[in-house]
Amino acid sequence: MLSPMSTRNGISEDSSKSTMRAILAEYTRPWKVFTLSVGIALLILGSFYYGAPDWDIPISFIMAIFAYLTAPWSMRVLLERKWRLWPVMFFFTWFTVDGCYAIYWHFKNPAVLELMREVNLPASLSLYGMCGIVWLYRGSLRQLASEIRNRFPLLRGNRTLKRAESVFRENHDA
Repeated sequence: MLSPMSTRNGISEDSSKSTMRAILAEYTRPWKVFTLSVGIALLILGSFYYGAPDWDIPISFIMAIFAYLTAPWSMRVLLERKWRLWPVMFFFTWFTVDGCYAIYWHFKNPAVLELMREVNLPASLSLYGMCGIVWLYRGSLRQLASEIRNRFPLLRGNRTLKRAESVFRENHDA
């Protein structure tokens, strides 16, 4: 039987369990799940509206879910300059924006893959980056709003705005 402080590969089980809970908490935040759902709905609507030969419902789900799982992590690797993780980040990015697309269309209709692959890559990479930015924040919407108010005093409310105006007038009237 393993003790609570037992380790595997130098990582305590308690630490790995808490890390896993934190990761799952981020993926299940209501605002993130809601934005994923809205994104998938827009992709499905776009597949009907634009009628592109490579834009169908299954690939909309596949690529959106891979982006949900990998884009924020990839963006964090870039922003935090985690150089050792760049190869993994490039692989996840490539697989999400091109790899899964190529596999899907290779089996569904290779002619469509040959016709549309070059056009899909820049569009999908742009969406991947935007998704990474949208889902980057770790926390609830309430926590995000609080952090924004704390960093930008003018957004704290009317009282703060009036105080800022009076300080501004004092400094410019003198």
